[in-house]
Amino acid sequence: MNNKCYWIYILYCINGHYYTGYTTDVIKRFEAHKNGTGSKYTRSFKPLHIAQCWKIEGNKSLAMKIERSIKKLSRNEKEKIISNPSLLDIQG
Repeated sequence: MNNKCYWIYILYCINGHYYTGYTTDVIKRFEAHKNGTGSKYTRSFKPLHIAQCWKIEGNKSLAMKIERSIKKLSRNEKEKIISNPSLLDIQG
């Protein structure tokens, strides 16, 4: 049985945009983004803070699916789930 957990996160970046990703260690990943080693995007536009994150128990494919669905949301829709995290369906 897979006891690993995954985190889907939204970062607020210096350019005022949001960056979405997934990881097994959200704090370590945030530090990597801040240090310029997290992704090409956050190398150019450093994250200021973690806007929101969700824990997904033991299902990497679900975490990836949710990450993709968040990336497709409009800015307004992202701000809604940031303000009210329970609006995000993390059941798949």
